[in-house]
Amino acid sequence: MRLDDLIRLNAEIPLTRRILLNIAFSQNLISEKLLDVLKPYDISVEQFNVLRILRAQEGKPINMGAIQDHMIAKTSNTTRLIDKLLLKKMVTRDVCKNNRRKIEVCITPYGLEAINKLEPHYVEMEKNITDCLSPKEQKELTSLLLKFIKQ
Repeated sequence: MRLDDLIRLNAEIPLTRRILLNIAFSQNLISEKLLDVLKPYDISVEQFNVLRILRAQEGKPINMGAIQDHMIAKTSNTTRLIDKLLLKKMVTRDVCKNNRRKIEVCITPYGLEAINKLEPHYVEMEKNITDCLSPKEQKELTSLLLKFIKQ
């Protein structure tokens, strides 16, 4: 299917715009599919990202600034995300003993259980989306997209 058909575009558009529209359309598709996976757990994409960051800490606390540095969407309001995860009892938040200006966050056993239950569904979603590409095409696409990131 062509992008023009998907967004009902009648006019010819420049290749540069077509590239960016394809990326944006793909990102929206991925987000929608991820939301379908997360919805039963009442977790947003950004909250899922925070839980994955915290799980990678292997039980060690991490400060809010470091969480923000690891976020995919750098514009996310980390404090608000942590507040929501606190209400769901998926994280703890404490003042750092060594530096009282820092707030440290840690995943709870309940948060760890939730992310571990979600992970297989997330992996399946990734596979379903990327199965239309051969392994060679997947590597090539990754390489091409990295060129945008490195700008």
